[in-house]
Amino acid sequence: MLSYLHAFHAGNFADVQKHAALVLTLRMMQAKPSAIALFDTHAGSARYDLSGERARKTAEADSGIQKIWCWREKLTSEDWSALLKPVLADNPGDRVTRYPGSPAWMRHYLRDQDRLCAWELHPAEGQSLVDWASSDASVRVIQDDGLAGLVKQLPPAQPRLLTLIDPSYEVKQDYETVAFTLAKAWRTCRHGVYIVWYPILPGEPHQRLMESLCDSQIRKVYRHEIRLRQAPERGMSGSGLLVVNPPWGMGDRLNEMMSEASSPDLLDVTVSDDWLIPE
Repeated sequence: MLSYLHAFHAGNFADVQKHAALVLTLRMMQAKPSAIALFDTHAGSARYDLSGERARKTAEADSGIQKIWCWREKLTSEDWSALLKPVLADNPGDRVTRYPGSPAWMRHYLRDQDRLCAWELHPAEGQSLVDWASSDASVRVIQDDGLAGLVKQLPPAQPRLLTLIDPSYEVKQDYETVAFTLAKAWRTCRHGVYIVWYPILPGEPHQRLMESLCDSQIRKVYRHEIRLRQAPERGMSGSGLLVVNPPWGMGDRLNEMMSEASSPDLLDVTVSDDWLIPE
């Protein structure tokens, strides 16, 4: 099923949480000099025009990155500075018009020894991704199913691994498929750090993902969720992340970031975290 386009949702509150966790985790891992393989299983087109027709049709960024941008002086954490630095480089004005997708965040922080592999199955999105990465030898784009591709690429040539898994979950079976793929990847590369995003929807179908992971052999899974104080009648009421093998202290720092941004002036969310599966 290839109808999903992230351009309609780019920069929303879920993107803010997801990209905050991604950048924070990557920078914490880079405290050590050894090379990191960065995998992005559902990379999208890597860059989004928030002033374009698709983004303006939903206007989801207005209650996400635009709020963060407008009130960024309130965000005192150094981790917020690292997240907003790439945005500032492309958006000198008072609104964000060019917003990076997950592979762009990863590439921004690539060191000489790191490598990025990004998958995208949607033909148009995949071609945009190819064009974006064409001049960068440190980035490889594969136009294929990222979940199947992830398992094929393990273990990576680099000694460490950071993987982002964030499908659209348009297909109901995606929750079980993600859990199955993650368990298989973990068995092959147990030291890898895996970030899994999931939407919080009516009926909470993401619980199937939780149950499947709890039945697996995976250990050390941190869970972080934000929920809108005023949930819409339809669509997402919240956004969740699972992080397998998070760097020590990552959860505290992410919680600090998102708690700072949780006020009504900003994302207007509640924040919670726990260990889904302890070590």
